[in-house]
Amino acid sequence: MQYPDPVLLPSHRTLLASGPDFRNMDSNVFQNQFTCSMCMNYFIDPVTIGCGHSFCMPCLCICWEGAQHPPRCPVCREISHQTNFKTNIILRTQVFLARRARPYQFLSSAEQMCEIHLKTKNFFCEVIKDFLCLLCCKSKEHVAHRHCSIDWIAEEYRQELLKQMRFVWEKTQENQRNRNREIRKIRTWEGYVTLRRKMIRTEYQKVCQLLYKEEKHHLERIEKESREILQQLKESEDSMDLKGKLLRGMYEELKEMCHKPDMELLRHFENILKRSESVQLHMPQPVDSQLSSWPITGLIDRLNRSQVYISLDNEIVTGRIPLFENLRCLLFGADHPEVANNPTRSKYFFAWGTQSFTSGQHYWEVYVGNCWNWVIGFCNDSWTMRNDMVVDSEGIFLLFCVKEDNGCSLFTSSPLLPQYVERPLGYVGVFLDYECGVVSFVNVANSSLICSSLSCSFSSPLKPFLCSGLP
Repeated sequence: MQYPDPVLLPSHRTLLASGPDFRNMDSNVFQNQFTCSMCMNYFIDPVTIGCGHSFCMPCLCICWEGAQHPPRCPVCREISHQTNFKTNIILRTQVFLARRARPYQFLSSAEQMCEIHLKTKNFFCEVIKDFLCLLCCKSKEHVAHRHCSIDWIAEEYRQELLKQMRFVWEKTQENQRNRNREIRKIRTWEGYVTLRRKMIRTEYQKVCQLLYKEEKHHLERIEKESREILQQLKESEDSMDLKGKLLRGMYEELKEMCHKPDMELLRHFENILKRSESVQLHMPQPVDSQLSSWPITGLIDRLNRSQVYISLDNEIVTGRIPLFENLRCLLFGADHPEVANNPTRSKYFFAWGTQSFTSGQHYWEVYVGNCWNWVIGFCNDSWTMRNDMVVDSEGIFLLFCVKEDNGCSLFTSSPLLPQYVERPLGYVGVFLDYECGVVSFVNVANSSLICSSLSCSFSSPLKPFLCSGLP
């Protein structure tokens, strides 16, 4: 749910000329028209949803934050399909005029009166940050200062607080998205490390037993590194949880300050503004949960014995096969709501092998360079015939490199799993052992294993597959 863009109020004179007489309004009518039914205070940043009910935007944000989708009106429970609202300018103007009609209803008469001139303090001096009567404003001490009516400057400060609330809310949502990612990593981390150790062990079983010490050292380093990263992930999740509570607390505090009487708001405005800006600093960032990739002696030499020449049929497709969008929706849908609404405009190079494999061992290499989005591996004929090419289909054994925010992530299919290793920047090797049910991907540059799909079940001919994004 997004905040509406900030909108400036009309001029002070226009408000005075166009507004109704709120001083003679019945109190019940006043209460119903200009107060939020959720917080029972004057509307702040009011929005009107599809059913016609109005609420403070902050109240609606908090109410709908963890609600079901689509959300419902808090009053009549009608489903609201719209979540991006515009500020109700007419209602906000009326609330401003209503505040002007009852500006001091919560203050004592002593606080309103100037002790020197015995006049009502109607003005706020922005130099000394204090309340003055008209005669004080004209005195030699204050005549050169800038003075504003209390109700008008209070409204300006409220809008500044609302601006801060927008920033805090955005940071809150950003922090929650990052925390969700860390939680997902924690849930799968130990299983992933166990699987990776099994993949590494399987590779070393294929080479000379003289490499036993290297295998042991490799596995020990993975174990040590994985414990360190898991600890960092847990600390990161705890830090984001604490940051989320601080941001939510500040958001609530800003909301409460918006409801304060004008004089109290002006007294505490600068202090709460500084604290709001401070709590938004030092946002915890997700951990770079990437295991080191050490070379495996003899890996590339052994694979090269099975190297084959791959001839390809290819075509350039523009946005007709939403391969990467499908993958992003499966992996990041909750944290990237814009994925479904922003189909790619990029061009992709798709290619299939002209030959199919039904037995034996086959190895080929693909140059990926600095490309962000690419897919390589093997697939069956039925998948290449599909129009949608969804990534959770059966019969595909692929390695995906997908751009995510300012970085990229590696994933494998069958099943769909993240690979927490370094992204290859040169050649990627692809190996198929049809009889043993193994598909492996290697980083040719440093002779390291990216991942292996162990104990696969091949029931149909497999074709090499390649897809890469074009500039």
